[in-house]
Amino acid sequence: MRRFFLAAPLAALLATSLAAPAARAEDARFPPLTSEQMTPEQKRVADAIAGGPRGGIRGPFNAWLRSPDIGDRLQKLGEGVRFNSSIPRDLNEFAILIVAREWTAQYEWYAHHSLAMQAGLPPHVAADLAQGRRPRRMTPDQVLVYEFCRQLHRDHQVSDASFNAVKARFGEQGVIDLIAVSGYYVLVSMTLNTAQTQLPAGVTPPLPVLRGRR
Repeated sequence: MRRFFLAAPLAALLATSLAAPAARAEDARFPPLTSEQMTPEQKRVADAIAGGPRGGIRGPFNAWLRSPDIGDRLQKLGEGVRFNSSIPRDLNEFAILIVAREWTAQYEWYAHHSLAMQAGLPPHVAADLAQGRRPRRMTPDQVLVYEFCRQLHRDHQVSDASFNAVKARFGEQGVIDLIAVSGYYVLVSMTLNTAQTQLPAGVTPPLPVLRGRR
């Protein structure tokens, strides 16, 4: 696997992230950019990403550097939906895993499964979801998130019952925050799948390909 060759002031990109797996992966279609290859705007965005809570260029960010203005706006939005959501962290990560399963986004699942476990999402909930099953033994809050997100992805709308239940539990802000994390990670999934972001060497794809999906 090729390495990242990044000179100062981008040495911070090599820092270990506290919010993502330490192992690195690469994009089959977007080779990592060296410091010499980056434009000043790309360097500015790369430094901003590396200096934030993510700690490095992972997931979709290498691809997004190709359009630095869009990449900068997206990384700021991603920071908001992950770290400043009104939705409790375990449920927020559950929503992200639902997106990863809908899109069979292997790297997204790989990166966020461990974060979901750290946040307190029960392993059996994630295991059932990975197999395309409705998770068993969900808490009432998990049911709310599952139903709301599933309707968004499958029906492209949300029933009155689901909307009112999420609003009653998490407020209007919670409704918007749940929509935002779902929509943002659809974009992440699109990027990862288009870039053909590879799992680290030795990691088995965590999601089985479900019938009727790719």
